[in-house]
Amino acid sequence: MPRAESYLPVPPGGLEENFFSLDDILMTQEKVPCRTVMLLPRLGFLDKSSEADLIPEGTKMELPLWMAKGLCDPKRRIISAGTPKVYQGCWRTIFSADAKVVDLHKLGPYYYGFGTQLLHFNNPENTEIAQTILQTFVTRFRRIMDSSQNAYNEDTSSLVAHLDELERELFQSGQKGLNEFQKWEKGQAEQITTSNLVQSYGKRKFADMEA
Repeated sequence: MPRAESYLPVPPGGLEENFFSLDDILMTQEKVPCRTVMLLPRLGFLDKSSEADLIPEGTKMELPLWMAKGLCDPKRRIISAGTPKVYQGCWRTIFSADAKVVDLHKLGPYYYGFGTQLLHFNNPENTEIAQTILQTFVTRFRRIMDSSQNAYNEDTSSLVAHLDELERELFQSGQKGLNEFQKWEKGQAEQITTSNLVQSYGKRKFADMEA
C-alpha cells in the first residue's frame, strides 16, 4: 500500500492556539497565502500593493494566520486560504527524501505548530500536509534526543540552530534530564522528600483518626 494511502483523510480542524502562550501568539503571525472571494469595501489598507479603498474579488494577498482563520470561517467565507510554500508538494518531496538535513528554523520557527493550524482550512492537501508533518517529526526526533544526550557541558548553539521551536524545547528537556542524571550519579542530587500535598493529606487523616 502506498504510504499516502496509509492515513485517513484529515478533515478541517486542528489544535486551537493558546493565547496565553507567547510562542502561540508569535506563531499566529505567520503568513498564509489567500485570495478574496468577494469584494471587500473599506479594507484596501490590507492590500499593501494597492492604494484603493476596497479590495476586489480575486485579489491575492498574504495574511497572518489569526486573520486568515477569521475571514475563512465556513459560515461567512470571505477569503480562500492556500498552502504556504514550505508545505507544498515540492517541499514535501524534500522532507520525504531526508527530513534530517532541513533547516526548519530558517524555513519557519514554528513549522509543526503552524502546519497543524493549516488543517483548520478545508484544503484538499490536508492529508499530505499532516502526513509530512508527522513523518518529519518522527524522522528528526531520535537525532534530536541523541544529540541532547551526547552534549554534556558543551556549547549546543550549533546543534539547535536548525531546529524549530518545538524541537528546541525537546532538546532542552533532554539536556535537563541528562544534567539531573549526571548530578544523581555524582551524589549531587537533592534528597527525596515528601511533597507538601502528601504531608497535608497525612495530617488531615491523622486529625480525623483522633477525632
